[in-house]
Amino acid sequence: MMTPMRYILLVLTILIGLHYILSITHEEYGKATSVSRLTNYINGPQPPYKDGVPDMYYKPSEPVQIPERKANATFVMLVRNSDGPNIMNSMKQIEDRFNKKFQYPYVFLNDKPFTDNFKKYVSQLTDAPVEFGLIPSEHWSQPEWIDETKATAAREDMIKNSVIYGGSVPYRNMCRFNSGFFYKQELLQKYKYYWRVEPDVKFFCDVDYDPFLLMQDQQKVYGFTISLYEYEATIPTLWGAVKDFIKENPELLPADNAMPFISDDGGVTYNRCHFWSNFEIADMDFWRSEAYTKFFNFLDSRGGFYYERWGDAPVHSLGAALFAKRDQIHFFNDIGYRHEPFQHCPQGDLHKNGKCWCDPGSNFDYEWYSCLSRYDKLF
Repeated sequence: MMTPMRYILLVLTILIGLHYILSITHEEYGKATSVSRLTNYINGPQPPYKDGVPDMYYKPSEPVQIPERKANATFVMLVRNSDGPNIMNSMKQIEDRFNKKFQYPYVFLNDKPFTDNFKKYVSQLTDAPVEFGLIPSEHWSQPEWIDETKATAAREDMIKNSVIYGGSVPYRNMCRFNSGFFYKQELLQKYKYYWRVEPDVKFFCDVDYDPFLLMQDQQKVYGFTISLYEYEATIPTLWGAVKDFIKENPELLPADNAMPFISDDGGVTYNRCHFWSNFEIADMDFWRSEAYTKFFNFLDSRGGFYYERWGDAPVHSLGAALFAKRDQIHFFNDIGYRHEPFQHCPQGDLHKNGKCWCDPGSNFDYEWYSCLSRYDKLF
């Protein structure tokens, strides 16, 4: 006769055995099911999105008709490898707004070798030629003759006074390079005109004409979209150096230059107006001229790029205002453009025709810190 204890032990043994059998069966079933599902996923039909949109829904692209007449011109982009996403943003807008129709080439410049990924991704954005150049160290580095003790003290003082980029040597290298060396780069020697494009800028309007041909046919040498006052703390001795140069080289200044744009008293003082050089369409032969070459070399010898923080914007603007005739400087009113925090948004019919997508009410042209009204008074 089975005792109660033996009965309990027998029931427990049967339950444990059943649990073990079921566990093994469930595990094997799970494995089979998992493998079966994986096999079906790999070998079975793909989700619809994997096949893409059928060709029947696409409108055929019109073949690009490259204009028969073009200027000897290129885009110039001074960038670092880390600027890749932001320069691609700018470049995509340039292509969509203008260059798909005109197919001008690109020249990228860097003080470090470009990576293969950078070259690959920017080249995919255009059908136009793209070249990549390495800047020689002597065109980028702080010159050996600069008194580093004096330069360090100047940077420390600017940091204390919260001057933007006041403590940066690379920024100073860039300003000096853009002022006097970019147009000397080997890849640019074959070109006359350039359009400077920077990372993460916006182009608001379709450009259906060729700005380079306008520059060429109308003998313009410098084009801009935004003008404003320079930060005085960055250029305390710049105008003094400019006046010294003018005194030594008065014959280099044409009588009908744009001096009134940069000085309200005939050259006695500088009003700090300059063209914002992050956008410029200009003639490199003007920078290569005797007048500007002497001018840059004279300024460079003063060391102000490092003892202060002279920018390429005032240096280019002073050069254009002094050595070009005033009617050779062009305001590209119809090119909508933004470089933080300012923007030029064209006014009038371009919006009616759907050519621009900026807010006409958000426009820097005649804000209190703009110098466009001074440019207007030249004519």
